[in-house]
Amino acid sequence: MVVALGHNPLAIVAGDGDLPRLLAEHCTRTGQEYIIILFAGFAPSWVENRPIYKANFEKPARMFKALKDGGFGHVTFAGAMQRPQLRWNKFDLKFWKLAPKLLPAMKSGDDVTLRMITSIFEAEGIQVIGAHEVLRNLLAPLGVQTVAEMTKAHWVDVKRGMNIAQASGLVDVGQSAVVADGICLGVESVQGTDAMLNFVGQTRDHFKLGKQRAKGVLCKAPKPGQDWRIDLPSIGVGTMEAAANAGLGGVAVQAGGVLVLGLAETVAKADELGLFFVGVAYDNEAFK
Repeated sequence: MVVALGHNPLAIVAGDGDLPRLLAEHCTRTGQEYIIILFAGFAPSWVENRPIYKANFEKPARMFKALKDGGFGHVTFAGAMQRPQLRWNKFDLKFWKLAPKLLPAMKSGDDVTLRMITSIFEAEGIQVIGAHEVLRNLLAPLGVQTVAEMTKAHWVDVKRGMNIAQASGLVDVGQSAVVADGICLGVESVQGTDAMLNFVGQTRDHFKLGKQRAKGVLCKAPKPGQDWRIDLPSIGVGTMEAAANAGLGGVAVQAGGVLVLGLAETVAKADELGLFFVGVAYDNEAFK
């Protein structure tokens, strides 16, 4: 589904990565009014000459007032964000009112925290929408997208990797895993996918994985029961480079459940590196 924003301005809560920039560029191309919300300590170079609002975690009342005054009825969260080091002596009255529910949620997993943040925005009358509801063609397509093909052994690793990623997501830990020859080489946690792939690249030689260097697969999928409007897993050109550096043979994602930040560029990079890239569905016969 693509949300028709019309003349309703869009607030983009920006984190790391390419997604917030892609959303801002889309808004510029389509004439959609928007503002980029940057929290203290984060200032990416691409926001220069773009409309921004500098927010403070401890003072949400100012941000909500600014959004309401500007007529921003929709907000989307884009990019990874670090958990803030909150200073209780800086809290405004609004934060103190939210604290009894928000602070316990922040001690839980990311999904619990993000659900709480979503509910806070919506209680202010600001509708939360997914990045894929704003920008078309972000979700991964079904099937093999690359020149490199998949073997039966690849499919076995994909099935196991997806099951591990799902199990990890079920306890709100991560959204991806790496499997080679049926052996789990890494599971994503709070450090993120790049850190996991770096770990795999440094440690994979300790395992007997055959003579070929390009073995194994990175698997990504949303957490079971996840609110797809927030924190959908994503991949892009950098993911393919990191997977190749880790000695993997390819990348598998849940079709329609993972954001691909530049599909053509990502597939081209995979082809350049000799990797396969596939979108899988759980009713796919090869996946069972």
